[in-house]
Amino acid sequence: MNQSEPTRPNTPSNGKPLPATFRAGKRSGLVQPRPEAAPVGATAAPRRVPAAAPAPGEVERLVGGWHHDPHGVLGAHPTPEGLAVRVLRPLAERVVVETADGRYQLDHLQDGLFTGLLPTGTASDYRLRVSYDGTEHLQQDGYRFLPTLTGADLHLIGEGRHEQLWRALGSHVRTVDGVTGTGFAVWAPNASGVRVIGDFNGWNGLAHPMRSLGASGVWELFVPGIGDGTHYKYEIATRDGRTLQKADPLARAAELPPATASVVHTSTHDWHDQAWMERRAGLTAHDRPMSVYEVHLASWRPGLTYRELAAELPAYVRDLGFTHVELMPVMEHPFGGSWGYQVTGFYAPTARLGSPDDFRHLVDSLHQHGIGLIVDWVPAHFPKDDFALARFDGEPLYEPADPQRAEHPDWGTLEFDYGRTEVRNFLVANAVYWAEEFHVDGLRVDAVASMLYLDYSREHGGWSPNEHGGRENWDAVRFLQEMNATVYRRCPGVVTVAEESTAWDGVTRPTDSVQQHGHGGLGFGLKWNMGWMHDSLEYIQHEPIHRKYHHDEMTFSMVYAYSENYLLPISHDEVVHGKRSLVSKMPGDWWQQRANTRAYLGYMWAHPGKQLLFMGQEFAQGAEWDHETGPQWWLLRPDWPAAGDHRGVQDLVRDLNRVYLDCPALWQRDTDPTAFSWLDGHAAEDNLFSFVRYDRSGRPLVCVSNFSPVVREEYRVGLPATGAAGGADSRWLEILNTDAEVYGGSGVGNPDPLKADPTPWNGQPASTELTVPPLATIWLAPA
Repeated sequence: MNQSEPTRPNTPSNGKPLPATFRAGKRSGLVQPRPEAAPVGATAAPRRVPAAAPAPGEVERLVGGWHHDPHGVLGAHPTPEGLAVRVLRPLAERVVVETADGRYQLDHLQDGLFTGLLPTGTASDYRLRVSYDGTEHLQQDGYRFLPTLTGADLHLIGEGRHEQLWRALGSHVRTVDGVTGTGFAVWAPNASGVRVIGDFNGWNGLAHPMRSLGASGVWELFVPGIGDGTHYKYEIATRDGRTLQKADPLARAAELPPATASVVHTSTHDWHDQAWMERRAGLTAHDRPMSVYEVHLASWRPGLTYRELAAELPAYVRDLGFTHVELMPVMEHPFGGSWGYQVTGFYAPTARLGSPDDFRHLVDSLHQHGIGLIVDWVPAHFPKDDFALARFDGEPLYEPADPQRAEHPDWGTLEFDYGRTEVRNFLVANAVYWAEEFHVDGLRVDAVASMLYLDYSREHGGWSPNEHGGRENWDAVRFLQEMNATVYRRCPGVVTVAEESTAWDGVTRPTDSVQQHGHGGLGFGLKWNMGWMHDSLEYIQHEPIHRKYHHDEMTFSMVYAYSENYLLPISHDEVVHGKRSLVSKMPGDWWQQRANTRAYLGYMWAHPGKQLLFMGQEFAQGAEWDHETGPQWWLLRPDWPAAGDHRGVQDLVRDLNRVYLDCPALWQRDTDPTAFSWLDGHAAEDNLFSFVRYDRSGRPLVCVSNFSPVVREEYRVGLPATGAAGGADSRWLEILNTDAEVYGGSGVGNPDPLKADPTPWNGQPASTELTVPPLATIWLAPA
């Protein structure tokens, strides 16, 4: 018998001590599930049987952790001489096989391998009685079961078309031939061997080597007796002789950081959003209202769990009238300061706020309040943490082998290898997973531009061109097309949103359309309008006296407004890193800053496209966002001297959303260029913009924005036709005024109905004279 000292310490790399049943100075690995325990000798003495030694070298490969087919050695194998049974139980004192035909004691061969040749005809359906320290434990042998993956699973994985990959790979509590346990499966094609380690075996995998399922690159093992809540990793033997401990790429739950183990999880959540899901399936994003409140979940109300947030966030969002919440990434990540954008657990909601079912409860609550949920999704890169995806099986796997393509220069991370079938499948299935398993209503895809261009943020000579000598990453293009096409086919009503900062043609065009560049569109539903965001914020930060020189920064967006399906974002990126909060970007004193903010929001809500506002900006928070402390809610407390100023802006946002929902002209034809017309886009000297929008029935809404501090009295504005009279004699109401006193404004406006007269103006058949408040936006609608 080999009595050599262990090659690894008795404390695993995760810092957890081994169970007391492990003996110091001997190789670890005996701990097994213990459903039953009985004193040794409680039943009749078992028969001794001859040993069934495996072929030379097999034991060494098993113990060394680099055996590709442990099931070919372990378990029960019929032979001409009888049923050969081999069991790997390091540190066990005795192993007895219990069958319907009797009880047979196995012989210890070496290094914890017990073998025996049972009589011919003995049934292969057996249990084990394993003795440790004088106590006998009744166990099942996981090596007597067939693979838990089907041939169809392996075929689809090989083809890269397993759209529910999470149902095949990862960890799953299963009942196989009446035995309950957990099946583990992981893709590691370059590994020499893979073992499961976890709290059920003291983080030493000697007794749990996995089998390779051929050319698929998948390794699999069914471990009886363990279930939900089990913590585990994979111990991978590399081809160059190293041993790695890796979290499960498809784990559906993870330990609370900074711990890094995966957790076996089976959902038991009972959904109550059936009405929402049925209604969602019949909707598209383009012709429905969408007003999005962006949230960093961990800091919105610091310290609250998913379930506690479910009691507060939906009610707050519904009160303000937003139709959707967008969450910055909720997938597991090791460093909180990354805000979730460096993901290590793509299939696991972060454990910082609760369990996966707790997150489901939050989604369910949002839906029951009539609020959709968009989650940020990060398929552009992943961090280099040793326990996660980087060089997963010892070699580049999820990342390209070419370092120039693998390294992401901006974030010190690795990019995905979009040209590899299995990697593309991993990501496409992940997008489907969040929509199907968590009922999310949309995916906002982060950093799309960094995926599309091989030279993104790279210096000359620091990137490798594509096969045509160009800078386009065609593998990424094909991946995005496949992801979008798959999500829209499988998940009706779900919207995908691209954060794409360049002029790439066809981001929101169908994947089967033909563009000038010769390939189809990327297939996104919406695209963040980064150009509008940048230009409008540049404009609004100038003193009013200088704004006339920057007038085109506000009008230029309409040159390309219908080239894509746009969403207008004032996101977290615009209120951090010295950029200042939205209200603090504005020039002037405190009153002027708030007035500019209100006027800007009124203009934004009326501009074609959906809109997004980051938390804290809805009540004019003066400080930048801090992910540790979150929004400055204390500004709204009644005892705060300026609380009324902040509540005024919050009340405006509530009314903007209310009127927006009630006016289809503001959202029904967002993608139709005939539904928008400038009334006066050239009033640079006045810092004034006016335009009209129409709903499907032709009903108009007029928006007038005055970005100067001067009241415009008797200001003539053209009005569109509203009936047989061609617009003359019609009456118009001021349905929103950002300068209203209730919002903290000066109260200048048009409280009485405005009468249109037949004077043509601004290319319209009628017009009226009105009062335009200072630093304000007003909306007019036919009475």
